[in-house]
Amino acid sequence: MSGIVVPPIFDGRPVKAFFTTKALSCDKQALAKFLAVPQDSIYMPVQKHTDKVVILDYDRDPKIGDAVITANRDVFIGVQVADCMPVLLYDGKRHVAGAVHAGWRGTAASIVRRTIEEMSRHFSTAPSDIIMAIGPGIRGCCYEVGYEVIEAVARASGEGDYYRTLGGKYYLDLAVANRQQAVSSGISPERIWLSGECTFCLPDKYYSYRYSKGSAGRQCGVIGIG
Repeated sequence: MSGIVVPPIFDGRPVKAFFTTKALSCDKQALAKFLAVPQDSIYMPVQKHTDKVVILDYDRDPKIGDAVITANRDVFIGVQVADCMPVLLYDGKRHVAGAVHAGWRGTAASIVRRTIEEMSRHFSTAPSDIIMAIGPGIRGCCYEVGYEVIEAVARASGEGDYYRTLGGKYYLDLAVANRQQAVSSGISPERIWLSGECTFCLPDKYYSYRYSKGSAGRQCGVIGIG
């Protein structure tokens, strides 16, 4: 389907995971029709750029958080984005799924690392068993930020090749920073897939908050255990 991007790293796994484009956006009704499930089988947190991880069991009331993890097989979990990184995780041994919204504030708050820690704490997940996909988002080619943002992300991620300077300006690659956090948490680099697409570069395909100068729809990352 043209409205989704399917990370090949999940091929052959008992899980359905994908990132949407503008064609499907993040409309629950459209998602439910595409997935052939009731709308209440799709759960997304109330995102506030926090480090909070929602542990989803049977209570489906919306909660504030920027990540969701679950072992339930009757629900699809997801996060909404429009430049920030949508991250999907799956522990194939314990059959636990996770969805993370990682903007620069979430990245600086170690939201991916926190999600991995919560998977380990609540479901006994070993990080080495996790497969992870980082979907389309604004990349280092286009994401100009202040040095204070680089400093905040560096405190969480450590030094790395996720930022560059050009003409006295700083450019941040959130996908690479979050991959570095995941690797430092114990996920093998070979088990991490990164989309090569930049939402700012592809405004016809993806919503981009920065490209639209503050007004944009949303696409999402969605995962459910089969």
